[in-house]
Amino acid sequence: MCGRYTLRCTPEVLAEEFQLEAIPDFEPRYNVAPSQSVACVRAGLRERKREAVMLRWGLVPSWAKDSAMGMKLINARAETVTQKPSFRKPFRERRCLVPADGYYEWKREGPGKQPYHIRLKSEHPFAFAGLWDRWTGEDGKTIESCTILTTMPNERLASIHDRMPVILHPGAYASWLDSGLQDETRLVPFLTPYPADAMIAIPVSRRVNDPRVDDVRCLEALDESSRSGT
Repeated sequence: MCGRYTLRCTPEVLAEEFQLEAIPDFEPRYNVAPSQSVACVRAGLRERKREAVMLRWGLVPSWAKDSAMGMKLINARAETVTQKPSFRKPFRERRCLVPADGYYEWKREGPGKQPYHIRLKSEHPFAFAGLWDRWTGEDGKTIESCTILTTMPNERLASIHDRMPVILHPGAYASWLDSGLQDETRLVPFLTPYPADAMIAIPVSRRVNDPRVDDVRCLEALDESSRSGT
Protein backbone atom coordinates (compact mmCIF):
# COMPACT_ATOMS: atom_id res chain seq x y z
CA MET A 1 0.00 0.00 0.00
CA CYS A 2 0.97 3.65 0.13
CA GLY A 3 -0.08 5.44 3.28
CA ARG A 4 2.51 8.23 3.68
CA TYR A 5 4.83 10.08 1.34
CA THR A 6 7.01 13.15 0.89
CA LEU A 7 7.09 16.06 -1.54
CA ARG A 8 10.05 18.26 -0.70
CA CYS A 9 10.85 19.99 -4.00
CA THR A 10 10.10 23.65 -4.66
CA PRO A 11 7.00 24.72 -6.61
CA GLU A 12 9.30 25.87 -9.41
CA VAL A 13 10.87 22.43 -9.74
CA LEU A 14 7.45 20.80 -9.71
CA ALA A 15 6.24 23.11 -12.48
CA GLU A 16 9.26 22.21 -14.59
CA GLU A 17 9.08 18.46 -13.97
CA PHE A 18 5.38 18.27 -14.83
CA GLN A 19 5.27 20.94 -17.56
CA LEU A 20 2.89 23.25 -15.75
CA GLU A 21 2.24 26.73 -17.09
CA ALA A 22 1.55 28.17 -13.65
CA ILE A 23 3.73 27.79 -10.55
CA PRO A 24 1.71 25.83 -7.97
CA ASP A 25 1.31 27.07 -4.42
CA PHE A 26 2.32 24.50 -1.80
CA GLU A 27 4.75 23.98 1.07
CA PRO A 28 7.35 21.19 1.26
CA ARG A 29 5.89 18.12 2.94
CA TYR A 30 7.76 15.45 4.91
CA ASN A 31 4.87 13.25 6.07
CA VAL A 32 1.83 13.49 3.82
CA ALA A 33 -1.04 11.45 5.29
CA PRO A 34 -4.53 10.33 4.20
CA SER A 35 -7.43 12.79 4.54
CA GLN A 36 -5.07 15.72 3.94
CA SER A 37 -5.10 18.01 0.90
CA VAL A 38 -2.36 16.93 -1.50
CA ALA A 39 -0.89 18.45 -4.64
CA CYS A 40 -1.99 16.67 -7.83
CA VAL A 41 -1.62 17.28 -11.55
CA ARG A 42 -4.51 16.71 -13.93
CA ALA A 43 -5.70 17.87 -17.33
CA GLY A 44 -7.58 21.13 -16.96
CA LEU A 45 -11.35 20.77 -17.07
CA ARG A 46 -11.72 23.43 -19.75
CA GLU A 47 -8.57 23.96 -21.79
CA ARG A 48 -7.17 20.48 -21.08
CA LYS A 49 -3.79 21.95 -20.20
CA ARG A 50 -2.04 20.51 -17.19
CA GLU A 51 -2.94 22.14 -13.92
CA ALA A 52 -1.89 21.66 -10.31
CA VAL A 53 -4.78 21.25 -7.88
CA MET A 54 -5.21 20.33 -4.24
CA LEU A 55 -7.28 17.18 -3.75
CA ARG A 56 -8.23 15.36 -0.57
CA TRP A 57 -6.39 12.06 -0.27
CA GLY A 58 -9.00 9.32 0.02
CA LEU A 59 -11.32 8.93 -2.95
CA VAL A 60 -14.96 9.81 -2.38
CA PRO A 61 -16.88 8.36 -5.36
CA SER A 62 -19.42 10.69 -6.95
CA TRP A 63 -22.21 8.30 -5.92
CA ALA A 64 -21.16 7.84 -2.27
CA LYS A 65 -23.79 8.47 0.41
CA ASP A 66 -21.31 10.44 2.52
CA SER A 67 -17.73 11.63 2.36
CA ALA A 68 -16.53 9.26 5.10
CA MET A 69 -16.13 6.58 2.44
CA GLY A 70 -12.93 8.29 1.34
CA MET A 71 -10.96 7.05 4.35
CA LYS A 72 -11.32 3.50 3.04
CA LEU A 73 -10.14 4.36 -0.45
CA ILE A 74 -6.68 5.89 -0.13
CA ASN A 75 -5.32 3.20 -2.49
CA ALA A 76 -6.67 1.32 -5.49
CA ARG A 77 -5.25 -2.07 -6.46
CA ALA A 78 -4.02 -2.17 -10.05
CA GLU A 79 -5.23 -5.73 -10.46
CA THR A 80 -8.89 -4.83 -9.79
CA VAL A 81 -9.13 -1.13 -10.64
CA THR A 82 -11.14 -1.82 -13.82
CA GLN A 83 -13.67 -3.89 -11.87
CA LYS A 84 -14.37 -2.02 -8.63
CA PRO A 85 -17.39 0.33 -8.78
CA SER A 86 -15.48 3.04 -6.88
CA PHE A 87 -12.68 3.15 -9.44
CA ARG A 88 -14.02 2.03 -12.83
CA LYS A 89 -15.23 5.41 -14.08
CA PRO A 90 -12.34 7.47 -12.65
CA PHE A 91 -9.91 5.00 -14.24
CA ARG A 92 -11.48 5.66 -17.62
CA GLU A 93 -12.06 9.39 -17.33
CA ARG A 94 -10.40 11.01 -14.29
CA ARG A 95 -6.78 10.04 -13.97
CA CYS A 96 -4.22 12.27 -12.31
CA LEU A 97 -0.58 12.41 -11.30
CA VAL A 98 0.29 12.58 -7.61
CA PRO A 99 3.75 14.19 -7.38
CA ALA A 100 6.13 12.86 -4.75
CA ASP A 101 9.83 12.38 -4.14
CA GLY A 102 9.58 9.39 -1.84
CA TYR A 103 7.19 7.34 0.24
CA TYR A 104 7.26 5.52 3.56
CA GLU A 105 6.72 1.86 4.21
CA TRP A 106 7.02 -0.14 7.41
CA LYS A 107 8.87 -3.45 7.81
CA ARG A 108 8.44 -5.70 10.81
CA GLU A 109 11.78 -6.00 12.58
CA GLY A 110 11.74 -7.77 15.93
CA PRO A 111 8.90 -6.62 18.19
CA GLY A 112 8.11 -3.50 16.18
CA LYS A 113 8.03 -2.01 12.71
CA GLN A 114 10.81 0.03 11.17
CA PRO A 115 9.83 2.81 8.75
CA TYR A 116 11.75 3.14 5.48
CA HIS A 117 11.83 6.09 3.13
CA ILE A 118 11.75 4.74 -0.41
CA ARG A 119 12.81 6.96 -3.29
CA LEU A 120 14.60 7.07 -6.62
CA LYS A 121 18.38 6.87 -6.62
CA SER A 122 18.35 10.00 -8.76
CA GLU A 123 16.51 11.88 -5.96
CA HIS A 124 14.22 13.35 -8.66
CA PRO A 125 10.53 13.97 -8.06
CA PHE A 126 8.21 11.44 -9.68
CA ALA A 127 4.50 10.75 -10.02
CA PHE A 128 2.26 8.12 -8.53
CA ALA A 129 -0.55 7.00 -10.80
CA GLY A 130 -3.67 8.52 -9.32
CA LEU A 131 -7.42 8.74 -9.87
CA TRP A 132 -9.70 11.58 -8.82
CA ASP A 133 -13.42 12.17 -8.48
CA ARG A 134 -15.87 14.89 -7.46
CA TRP A 135 -18.55 14.36 -4.81
CA THR A 136 -21.36 16.73 -3.87
CA GLY A 137 -23.24 16.36 -0.60
CA GLU A 138 -26.90 17.08 0.09
CA ASP A 139 -25.88 20.49 1.46
CA GLY A 140 -24.18 21.37 -1.82
CA LYS A 141 -20.67 20.96 -0.45
CA THR A 142 -18.27 19.64 -3.09
CA ILE A 143 -15.17 17.54 -2.40
CA GLU A 144 -12.58 16.68 -5.02
CA SER A 145 -10.50 13.73 -3.88
CA CYS A 146 -7.93 11.24 -5.10
CA THR A 147 -6.49 7.78 -4.60
CA ILE A 148 -3.10 6.24 -5.41
CA LEU A 149 -2.81 3.02 -7.38
CA THR A 150 -0.70 0.17 -6.02
CA THR A 151 0.85 -2.93 -7.55
CA MET A 152 3.12 -5.83 -6.65
CA PRO A 153 6.52 -4.80 -5.26
CA ASN A 154 9.74 -5.04 -7.23
CA GLU A 155 12.46 -7.37 -5.98
CA ARG A 156 14.23 -4.69 -3.95
CA LEU A 157 11.10 -3.78 -1.99
CA ALA A 158 9.43 -7.16 -1.60
CA SER A 159 11.14 -7.80 1.74
CA ILE A 160 9.64 -4.59 3.14
CA HIS A 161 6.03 -4.87 1.98
CA ASP A 162 3.89 -6.90 -0.39
CA ARG A 163 2.61 -3.81 -2.25
CA MET A 164 4.13 -0.66 -3.70
CA PRO A 165 2.59 2.42 -5.31
CA VAL A 166 2.52 2.61 -9.09
CA ILE A 167 5.25 5.06 -10.13
CA LEU A 168 4.80 6.23 -13.70
CA HIS A 169 7.64 6.82 -16.11
CA PRO A 170 7.62 10.43 -17.38
CA GLY A 171 6.95 9.19 -20.89
CA ALA A 172 3.58 7.89 -19.68
CA TYR A 173 2.37 11.17 -18.15
CA ALA A 174 0.66 12.51 -21.28
CA SER A 175 -1.24 9.29 -21.94
CA TRP A 176 -2.24 8.92 -18.30
CA LEU A 177 -3.69 12.43 -18.23
CA ASP A 178 -5.53 12.07 -21.54
CA SER A 179 -9.18 11.57 -20.61
CA GLY A 180 -9.88 10.74 -24.24
CA LEU A 181 -7.82 7.58 -23.83
CA GLN A 182 -10.22 5.09 -22.26
CA ASP A 183 -8.95 1.84 -23.72
CA GLU A 184 -8.10 -0.34 -20.72
CA THR A 185 -5.72 -2.45 -22.78
CA ARG A 186 -3.56 0.65 -23.30
CA LEU A 187 -3.79 1.90 -19.72
CA VAL A 188 -3.28 -1.26 -17.66
CA PRO A 189 0.30 -1.83 -18.96
CA PHE A 190 1.35 1.36 -17.13
CA LEU A 191 0.48 -0.27 -13.79
CA THR A 192 3.68 -2.24 -13.26
CA PRO A 193 6.38 -2.16 -10.55
CA TYR A 194 9.04 0.50 -11.03
CA PRO A 195 12.50 -0.95 -11.81
CA ALA A 196 14.24 -2.13 -8.65
CA ASP A 197 17.68 -0.94 -9.69
CA ALA A 198 16.44 2.67 -9.84
CA MET A 199 15.23 2.75 -6.22
CA ILE A 200 16.65 2.85 -2.71
CA ALA A 201 15.09 2.23 0.72
CA ILE A 202 16.55 4.01 3.76
CA PRO A 203 15.54 3.24 7.38
CA VAL A 204 14.40 6.48 9.00
CA SER A 205 13.15 7.94 12.27
CA ARG A 206 10.01 6.60 13.89
CA ARG A 207 8.83 10.21 14.15
CA VAL A 208 7.03 9.53 10.89
CA ASN A 209 4.72 7.11 12.73
CA ASP A 210 2.75 10.12 13.99
CA PRO A 211 0.80 11.71 11.10
CA ARG A 212 0.75 14.99 13.02
CA VAL A 213 4.53 15.28 12.67
CA ASP A 214 5.59 16.87 9.38
CA ASP A 215 9.18 18.07 9.49
CA VAL A 216 12.56 17.22 8.02
CA ARG A 217 13.52 15.09 11.05
CA CYS A 218 11.12 12.39 9.77
CA LEU A 219 13.80 11.64 7.19
CA GLU A 220 16.71 11.22 9.59
CA ALA A 221 18.54 8.10 8.45
CA LEU A 222 19.24 5.52 11.15
CA ASP A 223 22.54 3.74 11.56
CA GLU A 224 22.62 0.06 12.58
CA SER A 225 23.26 0.85 16.26
CA SER A 226 19.98 2.76 16.55
CA ARG A 227 17.72 0.36 14.68
CA SER A 228 16.55 -1.32 17.90
CA GLY A 229 15.83 1.97 19.65
CA THR A 230 13.03 4.46 19.31
